[in-house]
Amino acid sequence: MAVIPPDRRAFLRDAGCGFGSLALAALLAEDGLVAADAAAPDPLAPKKPHHEPTAKRVIFLFMSGGPSHVDTWDPKPELTRLHGEKLPASFGPVKTRRGVDKNKLLASKRTFKKHGQSGTEVSDWFPHTAGCVDDICVLRGCHGDSVTHPESVYLVNTGSILMGRPSLGAWATYGLGTENRNMPAFVVMPDPGGWPKGGAPAWGNGFLPATYQGTVVRGGAAPIQHLPTPPGVTAEQQRRTLDFVAEGNREHLAARGGDTELAARIAAYELAFRMQAHAPEVVDLAKETAETKGLYGLDRPETAEFGTRCLLARRMVERGVRFVQLYCGDTGGWDAHSDLDANHGKLCLQSDKPVAGLLTDLKRRGLLKDTLVVWGGEFGRTPMTEGANGRDHNPHGFTMWLAGGGVKGGQVIGATDPIGLRAADGKAHANDLHATILHLLGFNHKKLTFRHNGRSERLTDNGGEVIDAALA
Repeated sequence: MAVIPPDRRAFLRDAGCGFGSLALAALLAEDGLVAADAAAPDPLAPKKPHHEPTAKRVIFLFMSGGPSHVDTWDPKPELTRLHGEKLPASFGPVKTRRGVDKNKLLASKRTFKKHGQSGTEVSDWFPHTAGCVDDICVLRGCHGDSVTHPESVYLVNTGSILMGRPSLGAWATYGLGTENRNMPAFVVMPDPGGWPKGGAPAWGNGFLPATYQGTVVRGGAAPIQHLPTPPGVTAEQQRRTLDFVAEGNREHLAARGGDTELAARIAAYELAFRMQAHAPEVVDLAKETAETKGLYGLDRPETAEFGTRCLLARRMVERGVRFVQLYCGDTGGWDAHSDLDANHGKLCLQSDKPVAGLLTDLKRRGLLKDTLVVWGGEFGRTPMTEGANGRDHNPHGFTMWLAGGGVKGGQVIGATDPIGLRAADGKAHANDLHATILHLLGFNHKKLTFRHNGRSERLTDNGGEVIDAALA
């Protein structure tokens, strides 16, 4: 009877081999890991974009759960005037997930003041970030396609409400490659309280080769799991082990050249080996000054955790990591269906100082000019109340903002209607946001494509226009 060769990919997966989340998110085809006859180019070699970029790297601050724009970045005096009344018929019919269109309007309890030379109005929930408004371009006319969390998380991250498409970070690393051979090109730092609704597909590679998906890094004492060399194993022993594994993997991959998951897994061993020497320095905050740690709020229990991840993000982009995404908010996060003041008050306190610290630190180090910072969630909240003091999901109108990386700060683009229900002027769909980000990175979003199932796919699919007013 014929002997069936074992499926090494299945063996590696089922045996739990590899380095945790690194296993599918690393460099390919280096140091002879791909057989010469495969003639596979290095997919993460630095590449030139279509035009001269103003941004070389991205930090995406994702406020998971959907922050209320009318309580943070989009003041609505008319909503205050109409507080307690039913939604006027003049605003037209609207369907909400839980039928709150029949509920009364809820005024914000926040105080908005103008800040900076630009006079941008910001809620008193963000006193520190308000000091950075002259570097921030506020997009008040954002809108999406779904009222549910997973689909909206996918939309803002991948350009589609459908699971399985490549994320923005994956497209960025596919287009640009990496600047650091000793760290992943695309790093994701979820909230330690839980992953966003929709999970890992939000930073997945979709139909792109597996090496482009995000690598999960955590805050705390051990940001990268399973990385340290086991006790009693020397670097030389580790090297010999990897060489032995690589030899068998090369033979297997030579017969299965299209297996991008296995190819990424093979290369993950090599990246992890290099990271054992280099990553500890990247995630070690001991050499940061007390002033810098205080800038990010590491000296306060309310801000220390998110501040640590923001500081790690700065250290990573400083060392050549191409795309870093931080999630703020646990599994529920900013999803304030009840007691919005308590929910948002806690999360604004947690994130305000670290975000301001990140912008300030990037700027004083000369990094903000070519580092694009993005802030926002999957949607906003309704101007109508849910229950006594909450708000439901609102994809029809919400706020995001951009800073650095060639963005013209100190301005507000777009607007929702007088009560904050729908985007009304300067509308920006997720596809427009992605087209703008890719433009800042040096790409024509219509030409950054990948051939899949006979179609040249792109991040923005059939939509997307660059928000020209946001460009410096």
